[in-house]
Amino acid sequence: MPLHSDPLIPNVAYVSYLFHTDGWTGVYLMTPDLWYDEIMGERVDFTELFRKLLIKIDIVFHVLAAVLLLIACTMILYYATLNILNPSRDSIIHLVNDVLLALIILELLWTVIRFLKKQKFILGPFLAIGIIAAVRRILLIEAQTSFMEHVPVEKLYEIGLSAVVIIILMIAYYLSVKAQRLEQ
Repeated sequence: MPLHSDPLIPNVAYVSYLFHTDGWTGVYLMTPDLWYDEIMGERVDFTELFRKLLIKIDIVFHVLAAVLLLIACTMILYYATLNILNPSRDSIIHLVNDVLLALIILELLWTVIRFLKKQKFILGPFLAIGIIAAVRRILLIEAQTSFMEHVPVEKLYEIGLSAVVIIILMIAYYLSVKAQRLEQ
């Protein structure tokens, strides 16, 4: 299919003449983002085609992310189950840590599922993830320092900062829920 500029047709980058064994089939006028078929009267917008291709690629990546999150959650819960079978102080700490991490991953998975269902974006799950992560950190620090005679000051600051983060995220969650109710 030969492509060349045609000076007789203004604002057209290329004109393509298509030939088949049974003869001439049409003239295609191409601008940078548009392809117009004079014979068939069809207009193809390359920008729209590219946008649709990018959306399909995005959906494929979201499905892949959902599958990987599900695999990660399954593996975490498997190791949590192994911690139950061998009970000890450390295994209980790891169990709580693993279960909270699994909850965070499941919240992320539900966010991906909502996207794939083309549902409205909701801020609540991200705030819940932040709250769970901060609680998880506090519990982990508390478990690590529970048998120490003197708790390092940095650990106390970290617990305090995590508590402040939890309070701020809870306020944000409350405001988010209130705003959703006002929208409806």
